[in-house]
Amino acid sequence: YEAPEAGRVLWDGADLTGTPPAARPISMVFQDNNLFPHMTAAQNVGLGLRPDLKLDAGERRDVAAALERVGLGGFGDRKPGQLSGGQAARVALARVLLRHRPILLLDEAFDALGPALRVEMLDLVAGLADETGATLLLVTHAPEDARRIADSVVLVADGVAHAPVATAEIFANPPEALRDYLGGI
Repeated sequence: YEAPEAGRVLWDGADLTGTPPAARPISMVFQDNNLFPHMTAAQNVGLGLRPDLKLDAGERRDVAAALERVGLGGFGDRKPGQLSGGQAARVALARVLLRHRPILLLDEAFDALGPALRVEMLDLVAGLADETGATLLLVTHAPEDARRIADSVVLVADGVAHAPVATAEIFANPPEALRDYLGGI
């Protein structure tokens, strides 16, 4: 976790700049899913509740329900090496959903997946965010992903994050940096 060089990080009026990572209202899914290969899918999900994995019966039921929610009911005993790329991404998603945080950050979480599976995962996460009321932040180099699920887009070009623009507007009238990225269209 990087400390900001300037400014503050605010959420709902609260300054999160000095808040320890575990106490922040954010759950993250990374491109590599951050699954531990020696643990089962259920254990990897359980880490979202308790890093020591000393789960009570209710928490174990919550883990099973989270796996079921992402379409992996019955997969809890499998290790990451026994899962497809899409299944591993679903395990990582189940872990962050279990934390019930108001912000879900996907940092190129599905970029390594094939096109059909990526679309399936984007639709799943967008639906789950709608269902839970979470704010979804998607970091991607794939404009079609933003077009598919984003209400608004923050374009980052030359190290500068520009003001949010409605997704339909930014693609209808792309700024020069986006036109250059897309190949001048």
